[in-house]
Amino acid sequence: MKVSSHHYTLEMQHPFGISRSVHSFQNTFIVELSQDGKSGYGEATQNTYYGFSLENMQQKLDTLKPLIEAYPFTTPEDFWDHFLYPHLKDFRFLMAALDEAANDLYGKLQGKALWQLWNYSIDNLPLSTYTIAIDSIEVMKQKLLEKPWPVYKIKLGTEHDIEIVKSLRSITDKPFRIDANTAWTAEQTIKNSLILKDLGVEFIEQPMAYDQYEAMKYVKEHSALPVIADESIRTEDDVKKCIESFDGINVKLVKAGGITPARRMLTEARSKGIKTMIGCMTESSVGISAAAQLLPLCDFSDLDGAILLKKDIAAGATLEDGKISLPNLPGTGVALL
Repeated sequence: MKVSSHHYTLEMQHPFGISRSVHSFQNTFIVELSQDGKSGYGEATQNTYYGFSLENMQQKLDTLKPLIEAYPFTTPEDFWDHFLYPHLKDFRFLMAALDEAANDLYGKLQGKALWQLWNYSIDNLPLSTYTIAIDSIEVMKQKLLEKPWPVYKIKLGTEHDIEIVKSLRSITDKPFRIDANTAWTAEQTIKNSLILKDLGVEFIEQPMAYDQYEAMKYVKEHSALPVIADESIRTEDDVKKCIESFDGINVKLVKAGGITPARRMLTEARSKGIKTMIGCMTESSVGISAAAQLLPLCDFSDLDGAILLKKDIAAGATLEDGKISLPNLPGTGVALL
């Protein structure tokens, strides 16, 4: 294989606010793996919360480039287990980009989409939410009105969270899913769940800090709504803890380390009877198309990252009115524009 990388700055359509930050631009790192005239692509966004920047990902890739190019690539699973994990187990975002690229390349070399290689059906894929990020209530209402959608994710973590949901509920009857991004306490979560259930909320995503597994067991038992892990579900080792503390998991490729481990995580969660979800960062269609290959394993999805951008950098999976369409193309179906 040959390895190259591309850096982009993605501009958001609107400032994207969550409980701990707000951004109008998103730096992203694209990895390209090439072999036999085919190229596979993977993506990892810059993220200060998890400690990864374009600079440290590029530096790490430069260090590994000779080893990657000398590796006898056979399958993405072999590449992940025997190369990526040993070299990058503490550098998950770059691992994810390389694994996405390896899976895309493998599919293109085989001439089939990943979901076809895995014998998955794409007939009944879950609808994706559209995210209403934190802003003033009036701006949040305007965002909702300008984007009619079958189901919304509402970002919370302010001093007036219930007021926000009541205001948004006054202008639509569509289902809401709440994401507090670790901003609440156990008591707040339980109290809010009682109110939010009556406001047409389906579930609460990551209400508390990522490491509060024991406290989340209590919340899970007493919450009026299901609770879904996000920041608490990072690696395969976290699945067992989340099964005990949450009603479901939201897997993101960059946290998991790519498609290969994410597929195993979702499969394990399903076997244990908890809900599964595939999510995203504010990223381009490179990352979205990779994640979308796993939709047949999911009950829910949140793959709106690319449509939150002013301009995408790639073609691939598309999202319209909540419905995700996978291209009938090899690999993840991605091509840089």
